Amino acid sequence: MSYNVYMPARCIYGENAVADNSAVFASLGRKALIVTGRKGAESSGALADVEAALEKEGIGYAVFNEIQSNPLVSSCHRAGEKARETGADFIIGIGGGSPLDSSKAIAIYASNPSLAPLDIYKRVYDNPPLPVALVGTTAGTGSEVTAVAVLTNDETGIKKSISGPDCYAKVSFCDPKYTRSVPFNQTVSTALDAFAHATEGFFTAKCDGPVMLFAKECIPALYKCLCALAETNSVSDDLRAPLYYGSIYAGLVINTCGTCFPHPLGYVLTENFGVSHGTACAAFFAPFIDRCERFAPEKAAMFFEMTADKESVKETIASLTDLKGISISPNEAEKYSMRWSETIPRNFLASPGSLTREEARDILATIG
Repeated sequence: MSYNVYMPARCIYGENAVADNSAVFASLGRKALIVTGRKGAESSGALADVEAALEKEGIGYAVFNEIQSNPLVSSCHRAGEKARETGADFIIGIGGGSPLDSSKAIAIYASNPSLAPLDIYKRVYDNPPLPVALVGTTAGTGSEVTAVAVLTNDETGIKKSISGPDCYAKVSFCDPKYTRSVPFNQTVSTALDAFAHATEGFFTAKCDGPVMLFAKECIPALYKCLCALAETNSVSDDLRAPLYYGSIYAGLVINTCGTCFPHPLGYVLTENFGVSHGTACAAFFAPFIDRCERFAPEKAAMFFEMTADKESVKETIASLTDLKGISISPNEAEKYSMRWSETIPRNFLASPGSLTREEARDILATIG
């Protein structure tokens, strides 16, 4: 099997990364569109730091703060229009996965005025996207280093990703201090997301060579943090850095390896029951790890050496995964699984032992 490792992600790490490297923004242009959600960028202090850095460099900017969780294609298209109206030379995304992913799409819309909202899924356009800088404020998505953006189709309500070299940020500022304002429940969900990235990527056939080093770095670190969250039911400041850097390493894993079936199955819980993304992925950890032990026993043994015995890991993840009041009947599972009736997702095929639509249906029916 051949391997293709391509990760041209420039990351500036550490405390005060934005303030100490303001000149990097000047290398991207003279006017920026800052893309955020409603609260996270401001409450974390990241927005104030970015604005101060831009003002120091004499860079003009406008702010688009209408990105919601599970960002809609229409919101990204509207932000692209604003980027053109304000004369933005580049995009700055501040926040968790939703604003960061959105910024990648917005950069494409901004430079391609003829692109209709849903055309972005066709991945064909004339002009290169605007440069993108990212400032992460949660420890989960790894979008800072990946060439992926997950968007929600307004017409269907279904989450679908775009990916490719055009979706890499020019630079990402990685400062764990911005995650300190994230409340406990959101910290748990994003940590579960990062652990899902690391674990699912690790069990794909592509995880070998240098990518394996990233997996071995982040899996034990993230699991240790998850154990602390489960034991104390709180998040201390000393967990913030290992959680954030663990999410970046996990992003490097999925950037080459991709994810497995817990991700597309998790979309069902997010779209239909409002379950946060990380928790939704973790909901399928138990059947996933059972399948890994069956079809990839050597890697499973390695995974348990990095974490704990299988039942302990299952118990830890389950204790952090709140699905109270959510149940999927066999008939509902059949209906939800029909989205995969024509095309089997790559995530299914990448899973140990692969996965059929019928098997996915049966796993969905175990919820509740």
